[in-house]
This record gives sequence, C-alpha cells and structure tokens, in this order.
Amino acid sequence: MSERGSRQHFSVQLLQLIDAVLVWLAFVVAAALRGPLRELIGLDGGGEGLEQMTWSVFLAVPLTPLFLEKFGHYDRLLSKSKGQSLNGLLRGVTLMAFVIGSVAVFGKFEGARRLILATGFILAFLFLSLRMQATAKYLRRRAQDEGFLERVVLAGDREETESFLREVDSEVLSTWMVVEHYDLQEKSVEDLDSLLREEAVQRVVFLAGHAQFERVAQAVEACETQGVEAWIGASFLRTQVARPSFDVVGGKPMLVFRSTPDLSWQLFAKKLVDWVGAFLILCLTFPLLVVAMVGIRLASPGAPVIFRQKRGGLYGKPFRIYKFRTMIPDAEAQLSDIKESHGNELDGPAFKLQSDPRVFPFGAFLRKYSIDELPQMINVLRGQMSLVGPRPLPVHEIAAIENSSHRRRLSMKPGITCLWQISGRSDITSFDEWMKLDLDYIDRWSIWEDARILLKTVPAVLFGKGAR
Repeated sequence: MSERGSRQHFSVQLLQLIDAVLVWLAFVVAAALRGPLRELIGLDGGGEGLEQMTWSVFLAVPLTPLFLEKFGHYDRLLSKSKGQSLNGLLRGVTLMAFVIGSVAVFGKFEGARRLILATGFILAFLFLSLRMQATAKYLRRRAQDEGFLERVVLAGDREETESFLREVDSEVLSTWMVVEHYDLQEKSVEDLDSLLREEAVQRVVFLAGHAQFERVAQAVEACETQGVEAWIGASFLRTQVARPSFDVVGGKPMLVFRSTPDLSWQLFAKKLVDWVGAFLILCLTFPLLVVAMVGIRLASPGAPVIFRQKRGGLYGKPFRIYKFRTMIPDAEAQLSDIKESHGNELDGPAFKLQSDPRVFPFGAFLRKYSIDELPQMINVLRGQMSLVGPRPLPVHEIAAIENSSHRRRLSMKPGITCLWQISGRSDITSFDEWMKLDLDYIDRWSIWEDARILLKTVPAVLFGKGAR
C-alpha cells in the first residue's frame, strides 16, 4: 500500500513550499551579509548585489525542492536516520549549487556575486537542516501522542493482516492506532458498521485476498455511509513490473497497473530537452550535414541522400525514420540474399552484419561515428522519437518478435541513443541481452538516467565504440 495518501501528499507539498521560502530567505540574508563579510576579509564593502542576481534566485527557489525530492529528502520522514536525512539534503543542495555555478560560468553573467552564491547555499543547507530536524521532532512527538494517531481497522483474516503488518513501512505504522482486526469471513457488515461508530474509526484497510468481492463492496458502502476512508489492498493481483495507481473513467473506479513512467515534471523536462537538444544539434552540426550530403552524392551517385524506412514507434505505431544513406540503392531488395550468403551475427529477429557488402566506404565512415543518425533529429522535433530511448526497429522485425515481454520496449518513445548504444552497440550479439538493456532502462527511467546516457554517448560516438 502506498505511503502517500491525500494528507501525506499535501504535507510533502507544504514542506516543499516551506523549503522554497527558506532558500529565498537564505539568498536574502547572504546578500545582506555580503558587505560585512567583504570588510571582514579586508575588501571594500560594496553594495548588496542581489538585484543583479535575480536569475539565481529564480532557479534555486523552485528547483531545490525538486532536487531534494529526487534524493528522497521527503520520503520516510520518521524512519530515516539523521545521517540519511543530512546526506540527501547535502546531495540536493550540492547539485543545485553546481547547476547555478555552471550557469553563471558558461552564461558569463557579469552580475554573479560569488560570495553571495557561496554564502547563500551554506545558509540554505543550514536553514533546511534546521527545518528537517524540527519536522522530525514534531512528527515523533505527535506520533507518541495517542490523540494524533489515525484510528485504523484492518479488515481481513488474521494471516493476511499479520502479513500486512510485517511488510508495511514502519513510518506508516508509527502514525496509526490499529483498533481492531476485522475478519470479513466471520463477521457481518452490521458488525463493521457498529465498530466504525463506536471506535471513531478514520480508515479501514481491506486486505481482501480471499474474500468475496460482493462482501467487500457491502463493507465499503458501510464506510462510505459514515464518511470513513476505505483502502482496498489488491493482493490477489500479482505483478512483477507494473505499478498500481487509481483512476476514474466514466464515473467507474479503476485500478490501473502501469509499467511505464508516470506522468510527471520529469517527462515534461524530457520533452523540453528533446526539442531544445535536437534543434541545437542540427544547428551545431550543420557543416557536418553538408559534408555528409556531398560525400554521399560523390560516393554513391544516382540515389537519394536520405534513407527512409518504416520503424516501430511508441506502442509499435509505424513512423518513417530519416537517416543518411550508407548502403547501395537496392540494399533492401538484397537483404534476403545477404542473410542467406552471410548469415546474421545477431540471434533473434533483428539483423546485424559487421562487414555488410551493401555498405559503401563513405557510408561505413558515417556509420562508425553515427553521423548517419543526425537526420533523426527531425524525427525528434516531430515528436516521433526522443534523444534517449530504445532504438526503433523496422516494422518487419517487430512483427517477428516471439517473446511478448520484449514488446514492452515499445511502451516508451524510441530514441537516438540508449543503454545498448553506450554498451557497445553492435558488439552485443545477443538479442535477449539487447532487449534486457532496453527494459532495464524503462524500469529505472528518470531524467537523470537520460542525462547519464547522453553524457556517455559522446565518447561512444567520438571513438566509434561498437559501431558497424
């Protein structure tokens, strides 16, 4: 069961708002201290200078709470040790300091006051640390006060409730008072109705693994009548990867199991990075694009410069991918003959061949340094691809996939680079290993994972690692 009910989620948002205010206050205090600090170290006092650094405040105030959330600062507020809490806080503030410092250096902001930046982040860490300790102290004190504990009924047989109590997070249990274990099999709905009234119950957790749905529905109605929250544990549904969430469609409650990343600010950031990144790459590599087009014309005259092919996009929806042509004009028609005469170095439906005779010499050069992939930036700008994601396969190769679990790679938008790319690309000859890398990427996806892959792609492309 999730730790974040509506009240818990509201509390996290409140803490993030408080932290944003504290970061703003830290910069205000740092600006006020700039003059005295400069005099203390023997320099002219100078003005405060914060008015020239509005950009840094606009970055630090909203982004610091997001970075803290990334490092788990707002998770398990009661059960974490002080060292764990300080570690997450230090990592979040350090990352924010690095981002703003990088913007100041590379953006060449003349108004950047280094003393204000340094003092501001030290004070931010101090203020946030004090807020963190005050929050933990308040939560511990409230948890010890029985009047603040949430009165909860666990509805299910004894084995189910005991198993639940062993597995649930200690932070959740520290805020509950379990007033009774209610057995759905042995007791009536009328008994539950009386129990809710007499014990001032605030929440009923149904652990209905072996109970009849009709009986659970009647019990939920009893909770609804008295305005008591009803939480239903769907332990009878076993999933290995998919994460459960709740939604409503047409007024009907739906339990949703999703194996792809949830909609969040990170997905929005991914789209923004795709658009900006693809545009900048096209602009910066424009001379290289011209050289590639001229080279293809000279090396393989009488055929198109751009190669177009139908590939499987998001959920397998076909789209037309763009690449610089690196093969002879009738390469597609010769594919069957090449497979028969040279074989396939990759086991599975995809085709890979190190010394493919259809590739002309200049095309081999373009492939080695991934220059042939540059036109795919147009696919990124059109929203058909992402900078990072599983590589799109031709539609006929997707149709030949026999293992259904491999099709889960289609649940994310295909990308120009991926784990397979930075792991050696064509050096990997196992189709199962390739698919495993794609699924691992989906399961642990974050905007930070994309950044890591993009950074590792640069040396992989420059040195032609695994390219064929």
